Amino acid sequence: MGTALITGASSGLGAEFAWQLATAKHDLVLVARNQERLDVLAEHLRQVAGVGVEVLPADLSKAGGRAAVVERLQVGALRDGEVPVRPAPGEPAPIGLLVNNAGYALHHSFVADPVDDEVDALNVMVTAVLELSHAAATQMISRGRGSILNVSSVASYMAASTYSAHKAWVRVFTEGLAVELRDTGVSATALLPGLTRTEFHERAGIDDDFPGIAWLRADTVVASALDAARRGQTLVTPSLRYGAASGLLRLAPRWLVRAFGHTGARGD
Repeated sequence: MGTALITGASSGLGAEFAWQLATAKHDLVLVARNQERLDVLAEHLRQVAGVGVEVLPADLSKAGGRAAVVERLQVGALRDGEVPVRPAPGEPAPIGLLVNNAGYALHHSFVADPVDDEVDALNVMVTAVLELSHAAATQMISRGRGSILNVSSVASYMAASTYSAHKAWVRVFTEGLAVELRDTGVSATALLPGLTRTEFHERAGIDDDFPGIAWLRADTVVASALDAARRGQTLVTPSLRYGAASGLLRLAPRWLVRAFGHTGARGD
């Protein structure tokens, strides 16, 4: 069924992507900083789903970490006139699906955060998405097929400090990429979830005091995203209520949107 590469795969939505893709018999390349967690997840996936799983520990906030993932994504790129061939046993297979999922929210406001922390977050959620998408797109176009799935957020329509800015960039970038990829056999999809029950909010220090109806299930979010990617849909908001909220945020005067920016609701 092909091979998928997932960033931020050790927990949260990334781990859910891994399980759903493995269940659909995709081989996987798992990317995250924590090799120990990746190794544990990879072994579980191999035993339960019976798929091939590569572990690629990489810190996407650093140029070297991003370069290692770019190198893996470029495997299988064809020159003009070359014919695709099946990889020999033991050789890495070309990536057919890239899931740019890695991301996190910072604990404080932009002014309170050390600027180095902000640069690291920018590199993980913007620079890595740009560099990895470029590597994947060039390889996939050369083979005439593939999908790129970038995790944005409903927060991309808000004004919640740099997290909203990063996710807005991902959304607009993915729309532009989808236009460029038209008629190539390759698609680009941006996922825009709202509040989703994962480890994300606990690590970000975001209070779990939102009403139950505000929360989405990780399995539902991921299933909607993968279904949209298979269809070549450009934007997917996996909830009617968050779809309606996104519509209201797009239509609302920006001064009103900014008035809610102080709430710090910056996470998926």
